[in-house]
Amino acid sequence: MVSSPETIHCLKSSMRLSSVVPATVTGQEHKIHELTNMDLAMKLHYIKGVYFFKSDAVEGLTAKDLKKPMFQLLQRYFAVSGRIRRSVTGRPFIKCNDSGVRTVEARCEDTVDEWLARAVEDDSVFDGLAYNQALGDPDLGFSPLVFVQFTWFKCGGMSVGLGWANVLGDVFSASTFINLWGKAMAGHKQQKSLHVPDSAKSEFPVSVLPNIVSPNAVKRVDLVGDLWLTPNNSKMKTHTFYIHGEKINHFLSDQNSKVSAFEVLSAIIWKSLSKIKENAKETRMVTLCQKFGERKFEFPSNEMVWSTVEADFWVAEAEVSELVELILKKKGDENGMIEKIMGNHESGERCSDFITYGANLTFVNLEEIEIYELELKGQKPVYANYSINGVGDEGVVLVLPARPKCGKDGDDVKGDRTVTVVLPENQLAQLKVEIQKNWDIV
Repeated sequence: MVSSPETIHCLKSSMRLSSVVPATVTGQEHKIHELTNMDLAMKLHYIKGVYFFKSDAVEGLTAKDLKKPMFQLLQRYFAVSGRIRRSVTGRPFIKCNDSGVRTVEARCEDTVDEWLARAVEDDSVFDGLAYNQALGDPDLGFSPLVFVQFTWFKCGGMSVGLGWANVLGDVFSASTFINLWGKAMAGHKQQKSLHVPDSAKSEFPVSVLPNIVSPNAVKRVDLVGDLWLTPNNSKMKTHTFYIHGEKINHFLSDQNSKVSAFEVLSAIIWKSLSKIKENAKETRMVTLCQKFGERKFEFPSNEMVWSTVEADFWVAEAEVSELVELILKKKGDENGMIEKIMGNHESGERCSDFITYGANLTFVNLEEIEIYELELKGQKPVYANYSINGVGDEGVVLVLPARPKCGKDGDDVKGDRTVTVVLPENQLAQLKVEIQKNWDIV
């Protein structure tokens, strides 16, 4: 089997890049898409999604077939085709100039099964399947916000990789976009336009917020200028754990109150990492990022709720149930504070930027994300996953649904979870040992 670096090099050497633009010119009323303060708090982060399909789901499909539905879709999602510009005050916005999304075509000499088998030990093999380029590399004004990569494997299967700038919208927005592309592939009629929210209006108006302390969910970093990328002090690695529904039900049965898999799995990893850390005080506070209610709009947005919770005891020695209770009842929402600090930051003299994912150890609840709703020829992916790039040194943990299983009656049975963890390399290695030994999770 070819080693990962050689395989990724082979992929890159086979890549063909092109652009897909909206089917019609975007009207003057939509030429400017103002970014909210929450959008700007996410500008140094990037979302990566990968979907694998077997050969019968993509047999006969060409690159032209795959790109054709995007023209109509981008007519609705016009901001996705835009580019970052700055106002006279220096505040970034999206100019909806129909520059398009970048599409990437690549070929791989492995099979889908070989690639997925390798990913069990090393998630970095996914890096070559979702094209990743930071905004501002090499020029902010010409950098695409979205990349869609199609990689064909020698078995006839294919992967669809999505690279999505978080400033455009959160993981739910990214997933909705690619799912709508799948529906367009199937011939579903698309609405002519999406209802676009007032992008300049914050849910937490800065003018009415009192003077408050800086939010704990963000961390100041050096000013990045026009290259929206922040360096790490540690080498970051990614690993995905698979947790069967039966084990999750066992974990849930030990809890006194009604909780979800997200709270329990977050508590287990929080406790485990606290045992690993040299300074246990570093993990007394964690960040939670969760969906709140139903989405008002399909248009991309950053609507997830950010909160922090702090333990006043040694987390490593706590019961999982204590941590679950803390997550449920003691978290403090910080969206309003983030809005305020970003508003002040963008209207004043900028001397720093901010990160959110990895400012503290960050747990992201994606249990409701519909990553297996992307279908090609009526077939769901055999595997799908999301991760975050641009994560701070404290790391991030994403809890996602695993692929539904087929029940006795042919219905999809849900319940398994995947947990994707991005951590400094040495901590991740220790975490894998810790949770396998104490929780039988691999």
